[in-house]
Amino acid sequence: MDVTLAVLRGRWTALVIREFLQGDRSFSELAQALPKLSDKTLADRLAQLTEAAVLDRRRTPGWPPRVRYALTDRGRALAPVLQAMWEWGSGSKDEGER
Repeated sequence: MDVTLAVLRGRWTALVIREFLQGDRSFSELAQALPKLSDKTLADRLAQLTEAAVLDRRRTPGWPPRVRYALTDRGRALAPVLQAMWEWGSGSKDEGER
């Protein structure tokens, strides 16, 4: 569990992964999808997730250089974890009122 929490650490990390569950993304596509996220934080999260083998960074040759990120198998395995977190978070208010 500690390994999973270490990968998901930091604000925005789960939302960045959520974007990749819809397909490969470039930095600019992610920045557009998450406009409140600063470029520095986005770059930090992409580096963190790439280092943790959650994302694969692919650079295509040519000019200008283009970089796309995609979930690895390890990253796709986080989908049910994020779904469970979303369900817990959206239902926790109702549970607390009982």
